[in-house]
Amino acid sequence: MCIKIVAEYERAVIFRFGRIVHAKPKGPGIFFALPFVDSFVCVDLRTISFDIPPQEILTKDSVTVSVDGVVFYRVTCPITSVKVVENAQGATQLLAQTTLRNVLGTKSLSELLSDRIGISQSMQEALDGPTDAWGIKVERVEIKDVKLPHQLQRAMAAEAEATREARAKVIAAEGEMNASRALKEASLIIAESPSALQLRYLQTLTTIAAEKNSTIIFPLPIDLMQQFVRKN
Repeated sequence: MCIKIVAEYERAVIFRFGRIVHAKPKGPGIFFALPFVDSFVCVDLRTISFDIPPQEILTKDSVTVSVDGVVFYRVTCPITSVKVVENAQGATQLLAQTTLRNVLGTKSLSELLSDRIGISQSMQEALDGPTDAWGIKVERVEIKDVKLPHQLQRAMAAEAEATREARAKVIAAEGEMNASRALKEASLIIAESPSALQLRYLQTLTTIAAEKNSTIIFPLPIDLMQQFVRKN
């Protein structure tokens, strides 16, 4: 017999004359194999990650974007992953690419930019079904980057700037309206007391004098001018 050693994070699937010998994989530690008769495949049970290459995707609202992501998975059943699929990692990568296209093709651009968590969960659920039959568990799917065409970026920037300018104009108009209402109320109060207008004149002169201006204009009451006109 031959002595073989399997690491803590590995399991060995033993084939004897082309058939799987045991219902459970061997490991970790030492196991025995018959020379020239037994062959084995070591399966890594650690979490494996791979990048999804950038995919050119047409969204629901007919916008072309480039999206890439990352997938984390691990082998839950070593025997199934060896017996059912030829290359579990390669099959999972190809399935992730097609699933990314299918899921994002049903989303609009606004949903793609704002709901990455929901898209990741949808992709994980879509990958869990087929990979479960391969003895693989998809633990996590993340969208890394969404690249927009330069023309679309400029158009979105111009739209956002126009929206900000329109909002600023609305706020300025509301401020002028509130100021005019306040002036109207102040004029009504001053009209009730003529001395209040004189006090306002003095307050204005005090403000002008504090600014150290070289020219000061003294306002004269209109009633005083009318008295001179009557005398003449």
